[in-house]
Amino acid sequence: MSMIKNILFIMADQLRWDYLSCYGHPHLHTPNIDKLAARGVRFDRAYVQSPVCGPSRASCYTGRTVFSHGATWNRVPLPVGELTLGDYLRPLGVRTAVVGKTHMVPDREGMARLGLNPTTELGMIISQPGFDPYERDDGLHPTPLLRNKGGMLRYNDWLREQGYEGENPWNDYANAADGPDGEILSGWHLKNSNLPARVKEEHSETAYMTLRAREFIEDSGDTPWLCHLSYIKPHWPYMAPAPYHDMYGPETFLPVVRSEKEREDPNPVFDAFMKMEVSEVFSAQGTRETVLPAYMGLIKQIDDHLGRLFDWLEETGKADETMIVLTSDHGDYLGDHWMGEKELFHEQSVRVPLIICDPRAEADATRGTACDALVEAIDLVPTFLEATGAPPADHRLEGRSLMPLLRGEVPQDWRDAVFSEIDYAFYAARETVGVGPSDARAYMLRTERWKYIHFRGFAPQLFDLEQDPDEFSDLGRHPDYETVRQEMHARLLDRLTARKNRVTMTDEGVRALRRDEDTSGIMIGKWG
Repeated sequence: MSMIKNILFIMADQLRWDYLSCYGHPHLHTPNIDKLAARGVRFDRAYVQSPVCGPSRASCYTGRTVFSHGATWNRVPLPVGELTLGDYLRPLGVRTAVVGKTHMVPDREGMARLGLNPTTELGMIISQPGFDPYERDDGLHPTPLLRNKGGMLRYNDWLREQGYEGENPWNDYANAADGPDGEILSGWHLKNSNLPARVKEEHSETAYMTLRAREFIEDSGDTPWLCHLSYIKPHWPYMAPAPYHDMYGPETFLPVVRSEKEREDPNPVFDAFMKMEVSEVFSAQGTRETVLPAYMGLIKQIDDHLGRLFDWLEETGKADETMIVLTSDHGDYLGDHWMGEKELFHEQSVRVPLIICDPRAEADATRGTACDALVEAIDLVPTFLEATGAPPADHRLEGRSLMPLLRGEVPQDWRDAVFSEIDYAFYAARETVGVGPSDARAYMLRTERWKYIHFRGFAPQLFDLEQDPDEFSDLGRHPDYETVRQEMHARLLDRLTARKNRVTMTDEGVRALRRDEDTSGIMIGKWG
């Protein structure tokens, strides 16, 4: 099989799986992403390793679970020594860069211990982590934070070149609206979400990142590349530029998915999350009705810009040598299950879109098909390695290559459960339930029928997805389901103990040591 030359790895932050028309949204039409699905495979049951930005992305970049790589939340560094996509692909001569968000922070303590200077080429790559920092922008830049980071943001410099004045036009134009009396209305306030951003559409974050991705591809010339085009939107601040801010009205909204039954004697951790401010605000009348036009408009805007990028790849002939992957780092509750944000394990939060278009002839048999195999975000790294011909790293990678599925083959030993986890130490919910930072852990295992969630120190949650697809009836304390809970707990333990922690020696290295034992001169237990 020929090798893939280039990879366009697209991630839209906080994009729900069911907010694309190819996944069934009846009113939010995304023809360009749909066209990608028609040329590739749409994975209908794809799950992230953690439903929050930082750890989810760390798993996407390392091919390892959060339990293994240790970057458990947005501001927890990925330890020095964890290999990422760039480390695997750079030896092949593949230029590996990010355009947009990674939400990763450098392990400054580990780098200092090893004498690594972040201003050197090696130190910069390690601190990024593993990507060439072509256009890094995490999209979280309120003015106080910007000052704390030294005021550096290339998008702000570019906006000022376009005539947007001030210290932080990202905050004051791209994520703010004009008030009736000329005042600036912050996009950080949800009540302003249905107003148009002060920035022109062609100068918005989505337009800029698409432009920079194209420039990176052009700059790469004939050099193989992986471009991680990581859109900041539709993540909050929910602020869309005109005309995308008011394309969608109430008749286009999906109905809210929640039940009063969920608030009757709920699991204590779920209860604590429902009582956080963001959840109470999204559960209040009017919030999702104000936010959804912006959320949907931002998705529509991404689709429009991707259409132009895809057309350009076709025109230049690069589409024939480029694998295109589109996914998200997690979903968004948007008021479902009485929740805002993400973090917990309902389908709205932990399930994501995943579309892969492989241009090679070997994938022709699956074009335009949907795959219902249970897949995980950690499957992307081994997929990219196999596609580009990079050496496998099975002793380290915990996912599995999706290449067989792209060829229409489903291995008999394919997984029958997906795994996700959350470190909720950083949330008010932890303080509500009264546990310490090291005990605020939760783990999910979802099979064909059951979804089991283990909260350390609390009763579990259990949902029968066959009888209760909306996840309204928590069977975690129901006496009739003790056997199911025990079986799922055992399976969860098996998954946790199956992680790869012998990362410094391959399995072949183990076998070689075993073969060399008798010739080493070290004799143990021999009578003589």
